[in-house]
Amino acid sequence: MRISKVSVKKRLLFTLLISLAVFTIFFSRLIYIQLYKNHWLTQKALDEWGKNVPYEAQRGNIVDRNGVVLATNSSSPSVLVVPIQIPAEERRSTAQELARILGMNEQKAYGMITKHQSIVRITPEGRKISNEKAFAIRTLALPGVFIAEDFKRDYPRGNYLAHVLGFAGIDNQGLTGLEAYYNNGLKGEKGHVSFFSDVRGNRMSSLRDQYTPPTSGSTLKLTIDARVQSIMERELNHAVAFYHPDNALAIAMDPNTGEILGMSSKPDFNPENYQKASPTVYDRNLPIWKTYEPGSTFKVITLAAALQEKVVNLEKDHFYDSGSIDVAGTKLHCWKRGGHGSETFLQVVQNSCNPGFVALGERLGKNKLFSYINKFGFGTKTGIDLQGEAKGILFNKNQIGPLETATTAFGQGVAVTPIQQVAAVSAAVNGGYLYEPHLAKAWIDTDTGKTINQIEPVLKGQVISNRVSGEVRSALESVVADGTGRNAYVDGYRIGGKTGTAQKVDSKTGHYMQGNYIVSFMGFAPANNPKIVVYVAIDHPKGTVQFGGTVAAPIAGRIIGDSLSAMGVKKQTGGLEKTPKWPDQPLIEIPDLSGVKKSELTSYLEDLKLKTTGKGNTVVMQSPKAGVKVRQGSTIMIYLGDKK
Repeated sequence: MRISKVSVKKRLLFTLLISLAVFTIFFSRLIYIQLYKNHWLTQKALDEWGKNVPYEAQRGNIVDRNGVVLATNSSSPSVLVVPIQIPAEERRSTAQELARILGMNEQKAYGMITKHQSIVRITPEGRKISNEKAFAIRTLALPGVFIAEDFKRDYPRGNYLAHVLGFAGIDNQGLTGLEAYYNNGLKGEKGHVSFFSDVRGNRMSSLRDQYTPPTSGSTLKLTIDARVQSIMERELNHAVAFYHPDNALAIAMDPNTGEILGMSSKPDFNPENYQKASPTVYDRNLPIWKTYEPGSTFKVITLAAALQEKVVNLEKDHFYDSGSIDVAGTKLHCWKRGGHGSETFLQVVQNSCNPGFVALGERLGKNKLFSYINKFGFGTKTGIDLQGEAKGILFNKNQIGPLETATTAFGQGVAVTPIQQVAAVSAAVNGGYLYEPHLAKAWIDTDTGKTINQIEPVLKGQVISNRVSGEVRSALESVVADGTGRNAYVDGYRIGGKTGTAQKVDSKTGHYMQGNYIVSFMGFAPANNPKIVVYVAIDHPKGTVQFGGTVAAPIAGRIIGDSLSAMGVKKQTGGLEKTPKWPDQPLIEIPDLSGVKKSELTSYLEDLKLKTTGKGNTVVMQSPKAGVKVRQGSTIMIYLGDKK
């Protein structure tokens, strides 16, 4: 069949148009790939060829409120291998060298370097090794073996503040304490060095290695005052050595901001070697975790509520203490058998008289008493920036009768945490303002030193009036001058406070244990303008009478006195003078023993008991400090050394 010229032209035109369309599509695709997908394709190729040797970021330092370093880092490299880059004939010798330097089993090393993985960490022997070992491995220049920059977390003060700081694991991940709570801000961002190799593992010399630097974490500044913390650690260590308690704890807080100045828990541990401690030690930060009946320190809350509701006049109203009081058929006893007789309610506070506080609870009534307990923050977590905080245990409202109201009024039957008590008493003495306790003060850029974020105090509300708070302060100052807290008295610092002696409950039987108490003291100073609130609790002290006034009060007094001195708070006149009572010894001023020879200390034994510690022949430090007035016969800690 004959095809016309017109048909041929049409076919040729159609073919041309199709060809142009196909060409246009391919050309457009080529332009798209070259111009728009070039970076993506290049990155895909680099990802395929590339291997990353990680560079760990430095965790941010943790410092106290004055910049004292509490947690930092030191170089501690890690060993990685790229198995495909190790020639088959050198695998055995490579394993031998690594095993020799790292102190590991040769067969284990061989198994790691022959794994079918792109990059293998030699673990645990090759993790966070010394710089000497890293240098030895680098010197060998073993094919496929790399030293990655890494860091080890250092805690330069050892056990100091251990439960609060917590610790970081081998992967620089915060595991407990502030290290865990603020991990995101501390951890930084990892970096890496990328090198490129073909499918056979040969380095591609045409492509340069690429370095992405790590970003250091931010520095966390705490509210902790290292000077206060040191004093607290010293006193609790002495208490543990002297009384051998089941445990001991202390908290110091600025009542006007909620800032924690010090927090300690015994037994403790070294965060750098936390594996050597029991989880029951490092997982339990007692000041926020421990829940127990508070005893008489809780009477501060009953006192504040009664004064706010105007159900008592401390100086005009009287109470007769026969030694016990009957409530709903149950006899509740005073600690003093036979009672205190007729006393004002101020003396009820000074004497820590249980029946007198039962009377205050009855005047308040169930609803008002428990309303104030809730307002002061009991029964809920304080919100402190630490993990593991308990909320305590209060009576179910439907189960509260006259007996429960009575026992609660003097601190029995309810369970609270130490941090709840410190926050509540701070509110009772600071003008009535309840603050959220906190440990973080600011975030600081590690490179520039500039403040990134300042953390402000959190005010939860006002619980009592400023006037009533003043009455509470005055009453509690009299407890230290003339009542059960007399052993906390420090001349010139106007300490107020309340003792506590709480019988422990056997967790197995639910009954109170005999001869086993938590003795405590809650103190603050100066009484006219509080700068610090300190709580000390000693669980089952051995070899002594178990009273808060006997054991905990003098410890708290020394912490308060020495802390205020370290903080630059001057002594003042105008406070209540401590009136000597039998069996009190006369007050004497402690002399300055600094520089005194060990052999000459015997001349001071007439008025004071001296307990020495340390090696050396010269006094380098003493506690309490010179100038402090104490009872005749008090024990003074002497630290010996050799002055250069």
